[in-house]
Amino acid sequence: MTTNSLHGHVALVTGGSRGIGAAIVKMLAEAGAAVAINYRERSAEAETLAKGIIAAGSRAVAIAADVSEAAAVAALVERAKSELGPVDILVNNAGIAIVRGVDDLTEEDFDRTITVNLKSAFLCTQAVLPMMRTRKWGRIVNISSGAARGAGAIGPHYNASKAAVEGLTRGYAARLVKEGITVNAVAPSLIETDMMKGQSSLVSRIPVGRFGTVEEVAQAVMLLVNNPYMTGQTIAMSGGMAFN
Repeated sequence: MTTNSLHGHVALVTGGSRGIGAAIVKMLAEAGAAVAINYRERSAEAETLAKGIIAAGSRAVAIAADVSEAAAVAALVERAKSELGPVDILVNNAGIAIVRGVDDLTEEDFDRTITVNLKSAFLCTQAVLPMMRTRKWGRIVNISSGAARGAGAIGPHYNASKAAVEGLTRGYAARLVKEGITVNAVAPSLIETDMMKGQSSLVSRIPVGRFGTVEEVAQAVMLLVNNPYMTGQTIAMSGGMAFN
């Protein structure tokens, strides 16, 4: 598959209203996919993104849902299907980063992080699998983080949630490989997003000498969407800070 041949495919991107999610949404739309843009609170940004895609001649819809809740996920996937068609590309990008030191980390912080970062990927994957199985074609890309393997700056709860996302990725990949469904992850470190505002001191740790861009992360997602032979893999993007 070439990059402009996603016509006829329907993608769902969770947490798609801004940052990495929005960059992925734009690239999928440019490649011809219809895109359901999931968001939790930022309706204006999600609607603006959808309108821009529609104006450019592609199909998109913005859908509010808290993807850490099963009923909300069921409604989200049903609406995406009814407005755009069966979902066969899923990008699990929704996530939270509650910055905590070891001594300040609470049970609530831990539970919320696991629910939003890990359980959401499980719920969305289970919800779209029947449609992918019917088509015998599917692409699932989970957005992990360098924190899955490294120390990270956010906290042990975040490390755990992202390491678990990569375990989830491999578990699904192994079980779906014969059905034409690939499952991979992208693990970015220090990308220029709202999360990194005021963190310019961290640049000194990156051998490339700058933060990564959201477009660079989106390119890695597209590589996985377009490659039927790659599954169960994590593409790490760290500007040379760490190697697999």
